[in-house]
Amino acid sequence: MASHPVAVQRQTDPVDGAARRTRSPGLFGPMNPPLTDWRGQRVWLVGASSGIGAAIAHALHAQGAQVLVSARGAAALEAFVQAHPGAQAWPLDVTDRDAVEQATRAILAQGPLDLMVYCAGHYRSMRADAFDRDEMQRHLAINYEGALNVLNGLLPALLARGRGHVCLISSVAGFRGLPKSLAYGPTKAALTHLAENLYLDLAPQGLGVSVVHPGFVQTPLTAQNDFQMPALITPEQAAQAMLAGWSRGQFEIHFPKRFTTWMKLLRLLPYRAFFALVRRATGL
Repeated sequence: MASHPVAVQRQTDPVDGAARRTRSPGLFGPMNPPLTDWRGQRVWLVGASSGIGAAIAHALHAQGAQVLVSARGAAALEAFVQAHPGAQAWPLDVTDRDAVEQATRAILAQGPLDLMVYCAGHYRSMRADAFDRDEMQRHLAINYEGALNVLNGLLPALLARGRGHVCLISSVAGFRGLPKSLAYGPTKAALTHLAENLYLDLAPQGLGVSVVHPGFVQTPLTAQNDFQMPALITPEQAAQAMLAGWSRGQFEIHFPKRFTTWMKLLRLLPYRAFFALVRRATGL
């Protein structure tokens, strides 16, 4: 598959005079360096014990990547390593800043990373009449602050190398406020906003940044939903969509498009129309 070239320039840093790579994607070319050949690439998947994280770890390993998987569930990680020769398990609680820092330092000591995917996520249905501050804080700690903990140790290494890719898995639930998503949605909105800012800062330095906006995917998180989920797909289908998006150098990867396209259109509606439509569609 042909791809558009990505212009790379070199500029001199006004402070230290060092030459820095800058990249301009133009209006129609890929927004990131396309990722097509995974052989020998070191990939760290944070939150890979189940769901989308486990599926993308399996898919990347099958394509020849050196896969490192992290999550709190050590048993699930060890099972993955046993089934995928060459993979490494790094049990980790993303809310533990010191543990994340130590793991990041040890992983980078082995060699540079070509891709980090933040897949860790927490979800509990919540509405305002059952507001639970502790549960709100738990969503924030795992879904957003955990990503900050990983980036804190990783970004300096990526910038020094001038190469690598950061991918954050957000959700269409972060597009606009939705029923029962009082705790989950705001954290995913923050993650999307974080990815947008990272792209503005890192793309000119030659680094890749992408954000993933899945619709409903069959995972342990969505299994707790008590409503019919439209356009439900498997984690394996999600993984293939992500691979396709990376290969095209996309910044935003969203799927399945038959659902997520409509969700994106909702962002264009004025509030009066949006609230009325959501109430009518959900009966809430």
